[in-house]
Amino acid sequence: MTLYEELVARGLIAQVTDEDEIKELINNGKATFYIGFDPTADSLHVGHFMALCLMKRLQMAGNKPIALIGGGTAMIGDPSGKTDMRKMMTKETINHNVECFKKQMSRFIEFGEDKARLVNNADWILDLNYMDLLREVGPHFSVNRMLAAECYKQRMEKGLTFLEFNYMIMQSFDFYTLFQEYGCNMQFGGDDQWSNMLGGTELIRRKLGKDAYAMTINLLLNSEGKKMGKTESGAVWLDAEKTSPYEFFQYWRNVSDADVIKCLKMLTFLPLEEIEKMESWEGSELNKAKEILAFELTKLVHDEEEATKAMEASKALFAGGGNLENMPATQLTDEDFLDGGIDILSILVKAGMTNTRSEARRAVEQGGVTVNGEKVTDVKTVYGKDVFAEEFIVKKGKKSFNKITL
Repeated sequence: MTLYEELVARGLIAQVTDEDEIKELINNGKATFYIGFDPTADSLHVGHFMALCLMKRLQMAGNKPIALIGGGTAMIGDPSGKTDMRKMMTKETINHNVECFKKQMSRFIEFGEDKARLVNNADWILDLNYMDLLREVGPHFSVNRMLAAECYKQRMEKGLTFLEFNYMIMQSFDFYTLFQEYGCNMQFGGDDQWSNMLGGTELIRRKLGKDAYAMTINLLLNSEGKKMGKTESGAVWLDAEKTSPYEFFQYWRNVSDADVIKCLKMLTFLPLEEIEKMESWEGSELNKAKEILAFELTKLVHDEEEATKAMEASKALFAGGGNLENMPATQLTDEDFLDGGIDILSILVKAGMTNTRSEARRAVEQGGVTVNGEKVTDVKTVYGKDVFAEEFIVKKGKKSFNKITL
């Protein structure tokens, strides 16, 4: 099986342009390709995970990735898939997020001379002269075609700002710049990026002639990724400080039965033959497949030691064996107690299991909170310091656990 055939078999490719040329390039390690990441937070999240895994797969086959961090385009904000304009960020916040992305990406991709490149489009976008850009790039974009693009159409009813309208031009200019500076001949992106990606290819061919060697590939990065990585408490981050290895493991351990094989194919590096044997698994065997998925992905993001600890903690909670030392823990201090006690709502917020007391109240009222296996039914339940001398484990819903200590 060629690399391209494997990508298809794993369900990664939705549609492509110039399929024969793309096969030739990536199967023979001749592709120099880029994927863009706008630094809208100080950590990558599960929605980026598929793109990082794809970059790793292609680099292992000899192709050269370019990780493009959008320090410049983040000043605008991509309207694709958004119902409202993104919150404007300061340059300082964007620069901080860029540094965080660089550190995390290095765990997946090997950067260095003649290997992968990491570039920041702020290096060329922020220095652009507006009139020069209008004259150089503007004539090659039809406003009618831009407004017909899906990424803009869905925003027209609520209002599309002129600021965001420029995003397609900026992303297209990225591909044009990378093609000229680094010989980048291919771009990858999620299916909600298709219009922006085609704009980049069209700009290169219009500016440099029809023979300019630039292609686009459209991969199910965002449409599938957006279904993943969201919990009732927020995003699933790749930063251990935001989402602990245990929480990351538990997220994947609890994917739906319908998604486990798909996730194994798309996100792990297990051989397809091994995954295909799991397709007939049911019941407890399917739970084993989920455990394999969770372990493999936690190992990839955090390392094998953390994955093993997370699996041990999971077994301790769900299978009656293993090591409780490795589950998430929260330590209370004297300041957390009022008149010698702390209520259940404060515990849930302190442990990060809910964001607010209102959210904690709803969780209790809906019967979703237990302490040491006993359901908490009264939102006014208060615990004194002495109870924390023994094991005190809070559970919210089916997935969220925390060990509370004093």
